[in-house]
Amino acid sequence: MTEHEPRPTVWSRPERGTRGPAPERDRRQITAAAVALADADGLAAVSMRALARELGTGPASLYRYLASRDDLLDLMADAVTGEVDLSAAPGGDWIGDLTALALQAKAAHARHPWLLELTAQRGSVLGPNAIDYLDHALAILTHAPGTSSQKLETIGFVGGLVTLFARHEATTTAGGATPSAQAAHLAAVAAEGRHPHVLAALATAGPAPSDGPADRDALFERLLRRILPGLLGS
Repeated sequence: MTEHEPRPTVWSRPERGTRGPAPERDRRQITAAAVALADADGLAAVSMRALARELGTGPASLYRYLASRDDLLDLMADAVTGEVDLSAAPGGDWIGDLTALALQAKAAHARHPWLLELTAQRGSVLGPNAIDYLDHALAILTHAPGTSSQKLETIGFVGGLVTLFARHEATTTAGGATPSAQAAHLAAVAAEGRHPHVLAALATAGPAPSDGPADRDALFERLLRRILPGLLGS
């Protein structure tokens, strides 16, 4: 492999090596066990040794299915992407359909908080489920305005917004300042009179934001519906 040649992905290699005894399990089972381990104890808890313990086998046996822990992490990320339901055929409302898809992706991040750490460390590798997701998103945008490049950029932007919101929600859940607490602090500071534009904005902004999951989803949806038309020029 040359310096600029992309490294082979785990999906480009056989399901398991040809040597050794008959397989006792498959990559899907191994990946599911790794995801459960990360959900329970965080990404740092997922080692080949710990995973082998969970599966009741030796670490060496896992290397018949995976070349490295990196392979395992790629499989885990793609497995979470596979939780997004792509069965619904795109309708006539491409903004609504893409927003619904993004809400599903955000919910998957909430179920698996370690995914944020994984993608921050390694970026994303397009596995089979991720490619299915991309193809479905492009199908949604078939009748949207804009070029193919603009549509790909829009899907990437929406993915980044999903990550941003998921990270903020994870921080809030872990004990960070909630939206209502932030709003209350801002209102108190603005009331001192040294920030007249903030005070004027708050006076016409309506009620302070709520902290519930449904309220956060509603905010996410409102922002996407406001942004998407501008991204694709409709």
